[in-house]
Amino acid sequence: MSANRFRRTALSLPEVVEGAHHGTADFRVGKRIFATLGYPDKDWGMVKLTPEQQAVLVEAEPEIFRPVPGGWGKSGSTNVRLAKADQVTLRSALTMARDNIAVKPAKKVRAKKPS
Repeated sequence: MSANRFRRTALSLPEVVEGAHHGTADFRVGKRIFATLGYPDKDWGMVKLTPEQQAVLVEAEPEIFRPVPGGWGKSGSTNVRLAKADQVTLRSALTMARDNIAVKPAKKVRAKKPS
């Protein structure tokens, strides 16, 4: 897997646009980032998963996935080793990450004041 393939796969998902974040390419829906390229270096990408999704992927594919070091990793940020990732596995991880942030929170209903 190359960085360009990661980019093309991310951009093929619904409503995704590319931006930049701390000198790396990022992929977002609206203003919410779900993946980046180039962190910690050019050999890696990152997807924002839930801790549960991360645990499943890291256990199933430890050569491809690892938690991002530190607190971000504990909350689900997951590094993807580009050289080891295949198209199907990468697309699945990117789709999960995109779907996690694309879900819109329910709007709060304001109670009407009694007259």
